[in-house]
This record gives sequence, C-alpha cells and structure tokens, in this order.
Amino acid sequence: MPQVRLIGDDAEQMGVVNTDEALSLAESKELDLVEISPNASPPVCKILDYGKYKFDQKKRNREAQKKQKRTQLKEIKMRPKIDGHDYDFKKKHIETFLSKGDKVKVTLQFRGREMAHIDLGEAILQKLKRDLEGSVIIEKEPKLEGRQMSMILAPTK
Repeated sequence: MPQVRLIGDDAEQMGVVNTDEALSLAESKELDLVEISPNASPPVCKILDYGKYKFDQKKRNREAQKKQKRTQLKEIKMRPKIDGHDYDFKKKHIETFLSKGDKVKVTLQFRGREMAHIDLGEAILQKLKRDLEGSVIIEKEPKLEGRQMSMILAPTK
C-alpha cells in the first residue's frame, strides 16, 4: 500500500499521501497511525493516540452495558388447594415482578393424592391466565412435568 487517505488528529482530511509521509507525520506529533478502513481504495488511516482510543472505546462499552436491562426469571410456587386470599397475594407478587420487566415462572406442586386431581391445578393456572390477560404474554402454556405443573409469563412491552 504505497498511498493512504489520511485523516489528521483534529479530524481534518489531509488527502491522499504516501505511507512513509503519513508515518513521519504521526511520529512528529508523537501519535499513532491507525488504519481505519483497510478495504477502501486507497485505505483510510487516521492519526490518533491509540491508547486513549482503546480506553475511550472500553468506557463507551461499559456505559452501554449499564443501560441494558437484564431480565430475570422469578418463580412463584403454589399448591392446588390454595386459598383465595393466598392466590390474590401471589397474583400481586406476579404483577409486581412483571411491572419490573422480569419473567415469572408459576409452578403448581402436587403432593400425594393431589396427583389424581391435576384438573384442579390446571384450573388455577387458567384462572391466573384470565386474571392477567392483556398485561402478560404467555411464553409457555401450563404443562405437567412430573409432580409439577408450570407456565412462564413475560411482560408486554
């Protein structure tokens, strides 16, 4: 690459210059010559402090990560013989988690002879689905897995 398109340290276009000349300009300013776009014709190079450039890039990445919202999966456990007040209490917790942007896994646990009445457990999950309708997306429909029936709810955006 005998020639490069050079951008100065003050972001001004210096035009197409020889590579040796670009290197000597960078050395005279005690900065680095960095190739920005190698596929262009001629390649684009910029005079800058590479250490400071890398530091600023890391800083921007850290700031971008801070602004990201990480969703968590919260779990609420119930039993098929849940009382009305307990149901309402758990439903309020689910609404709180969803309002914060978290996903919720609702698990119904069956013990002993309760396994004969899986339909009661499914009725509870269907009721919860109806109560939260409109403010929630059902990611996973109620499904029996061993002695547990679970469904996953996600907040609407």
